[in-house]
Amino acid sequence: MRRADRLFQIIQVLRRSPKAITADAIALELETSKRSIYRDIATLMAQRVPIRGEAGIGYVLDGGFDMPPLMLTSDEVEAAVLGAQWVAGRGDPALARAARDLIAKIAATVPEKLRPVLLEPAVASAPTWKREIETLDMSKVRAWIHAGRKLRLHYSDEQGRETTRVIWPCLVGYRETTRLLVGWCETRDDFRTFRTDRVVEADFLDDRYPARPAVLRGKWYAKMEAERCAWEAEQAGATQ
Repeated sequence: MRRADRLFQIIQVLRRSPKAITADAIALELETSKRSIYRDIATLMAQRVPIRGEAGIGYVLDGGFDMPPLMLTSDEVEAAVLGAQWVAGRGDPALARAARDLIAKIAATVPEKLRPVLLEPAVASAPTWKREIETLDMSKVRAWIHAGRKLRLHYSDEQGRETTRVIWPCLVGYRETTRLLVGWCETRDDFRTFRTDRVVEADFLDDRYPARPAVLRGKWYAKMEAERCAWEAEQAGATQ
């Protein structure tokens, strides 16, 4: 790896790390020596890149620093194209259109040497089959999640039984052929997951729910992690 590329990658590693990361960890990821990392970080600091930390403790990149957004590697281009292809085939109409636009923008701006990676990628998402039909406006649902507003769902379960729930929506999850809406259900006083193709009708309420969407998502992730750990412990006990 050229030194210029390594300097760029060090910034990328620091930018995505939520906490201080040691020179050992950076050297391991970039397949170089710890001594080279120390020297490179000193160079970046001399160039006014806002890196804080010291040897043996770790380094962090202060917020507010950015680089041109399209200084991409070939792997990053393929990752972006693969993700955009998947969304284009499975997202709601607005997201699918945005994914196609993203591919076009990347194609128009990447350096010439990366164009073959984009136009002739070695990876692709599988075509979708038997996609379920839904009437729910997913673009509006996403807007309501960002705004932290409530939804009233008229929902039909697997047996065709209809119920009405007021939920605090916080996340839209994607499966291969279906989408799931995660939210806090006021009726159940707990998190519930709803298949969007089973929503008969939705009322987009003006009421805001008493929590930030990010906080609500964090609580849901914590609950899912606790359930996963409990399941793994149960499975481990069953095999003993």
